[in-house]
Amino acid sequence: MDDKKNQQSEEDSMHQDLAQASGIHEAADSSISRRGFLGFAAASIVLANTDLHTPRSESRNGIPYRTLGRTGEKVSLVGLGGYHLGKQADPQESIRIIRTGLDGGINFLDNCWDYNNGESEIRMGNALRDGYRQKAFLMSKIDGRTKVAATAQINESLHRLQTDRIDLLQFHEVIRDTDPDRIFAAGGALEAVLEAQKAGKIRYIGFTGHKSPDIHLQMLATAAKHSFTFDTVQMPLNVMDAHFNSFEKKVLPVLLKSDIGVLGMKSFGDHFILDSKTATAVECLHYAMNLPTSVVITGCDSLPILQQALDAARSFQRMEPSQVQMLLAKTAKAAEAGQFELYKTSHNFDGTYANPQWLG
Repeated sequence: MDDKKNQQSEEDSMHQDLAQASGIHEAADSSISRRGFLGFAAASIVLANTDLHTPRSESRNGIPYRTLGRTGEKVSLVGLGGYHLGKQADPQESIRIIRTGLDGGINFLDNCWDYNNGESEIRMGNALRDGYRQKAFLMSKIDGRTKVAATAQINESLHRLQTDRIDLLQFHEVIRDTDPDRIFAAGGALEAVLEAQKAGKIRYIGFTGHKSPDIHLQMLATAAKHSFTFDTVQMPLNVMDAHFNSFEKKVLPVLLKSDIGVLGMKSFGDHFILDSKTATAVECLHYAMNLPTSVVITGCDSLPILQQALDAARSFQRMEPSQVQMLLAKTAKAAEAGQFELYKTSHNFDGTYANPQWLG
């Protein structure tokens, strides 16, 4: 009985946090006043200095490792994104990139069932032969919203990745208001994922999305309503997100309170943030690393870009508050309408918008 009371209390607390998080920041997102800017800069600094991770001395080949939320798993500060691996013209070069990353100290690998029509998973599966699977914390994602579609996609991903276990499976592109209810419905995707977890095919469960922090909060609230807590959440965290419809401001505090692993992505907003000329690649990576992220996932389609990510992780040091303020000041004007965060403001990055059949 006490356990049930405690569980209900925790769920009530999460609902309260979600309600506060979605309401408190409404006004802050409407304009970029000096007072508002300094306010969210201060909030970023507080989060940046929250000591929720493993000691900086814990590293492998110079790559810092952090704890993946309440899972207790140790993951590399930088993770290797799967999408760009499938865009590389030479499949063998993709394999070299993956293995060089693993040999260089990265252990977190990102992928998805739909990336490049499965080519990204196929290449990663080939790269994980010859003992490399043991070096990797392997994550992939599915699009299916029904139990039938999700089951088929899980099994196909396992086959392509040439493994009997995916360490972290995430619901991909939670970008519609209808997604949370579909996933948690009777006959929905969660049933397939829980069955796969029980069968030992997957270990941990999370979700991703890039469209709106409010939809992330809705997904977390729906999970709480069903007495379910995600192990991880993946979302855009970058120097421009802090200014516009911000995941950092709205979602990150809720994840930290619940000890849910934070997966940062879109450090460069694909290439658009770099195109704005307001921040360098290393500044973008270091800003995301400076947040209480478990891992910052970045796409690497060549060995030089991989080396840039490795160097950024090895050289990372906690940023001073003045450094954070300076970087946010440089990016504020360019970020204010979301023109360099097209994943929020357009359908350019919405694979399931162009291919609704993937949802089931």
